[in-house]
Amino acid sequence: MEKNNSNIEQNIKRRNFISFTTFAVLSASALGGWKWLYKAGKEEMGITARARSPLRVAMNKSEVFFRNFFSNNHLVKTYPRSQAAKNVRINSRIGLEKEGFNTEEWELSVIKDTNDILKLNMADIKALPKTEIIFDFKCVEGWDQIQHWAGVRFIDFVSHYKLESQSKMQYVGMKTPNSKYYVGLDMPSALHPQTILAYEMNGEPLTLDHGAPLRLIIPVKYGIKNLKRIGTISFSNRRPGDYWARQGYDYYSGL
Repeated sequence: MEKNNSNIEQNIKRRNFISFTTFAVLSASALGGWKWLYKAGKEEMGITARARSPLRVAMNKSEVFFRNFFSNNHLVKTYPRSQAAKNVRINSRIGLEKEGFNTEEWELSVIKDTNDILKLNMADIKALPKTEIIFDFKCVEGWDQIQHWAGVRFIDFVSHYKLESQSKMQYVGMKTPNSKYYVGLDMPSALHPQTILAYEMNGEPLTLDHGAPLRLIIPVKYGIKNLKRIGTISFSNRRPGDYWARQGYDYYSGL
């Protein structure tokens, strides 16, 4: 009996030793990896910036992986109107000057080519078929909210204004009228059937804080890609600039 107890104690000690050693090795590895990443140089200013170079490499590889599996047949979950938030959260006002801005004088510039710019007003936008979507808007900060938006599907916008040749390019760039906020989007996500140019929220015209008169709603992306107050739309085979990607965030920002 004493021998059995001795064997049990030895086994317990051995297992405790193995567990402690494993924990210590993993902790040391994690700490070493964190120190290595912390000391790694930051990427140079360009289309993206401020992220540690190894982290940006990892984000870019992650983008390639997810883009290979992206499909316009995959739709985000939608909800009944009764579940939509009455008070829609305002998370940022970057690029939204209030003083001196008149929604009646707003104009959208669609750059088809260097010497070919399409100018549109809200009457032009509202003449297209209206689409509504109620979905779970997600922020990179960790919060989410079911929201109700309405406007023109971007894919319908492209078709109506005969932008098919532009839509064959790899990217779409969008900026606020003052160019202080801007996003770059991969074309497949921009043409996703749930991506809309929104001019209504909860059945009412957009407020200034929510991007009046026209903003982007792109459910397959995090909130940082949902540009408020679109002033310019452009197309390119090179990545357009992206405000938050230059602050160290993921360029793709897909869900």
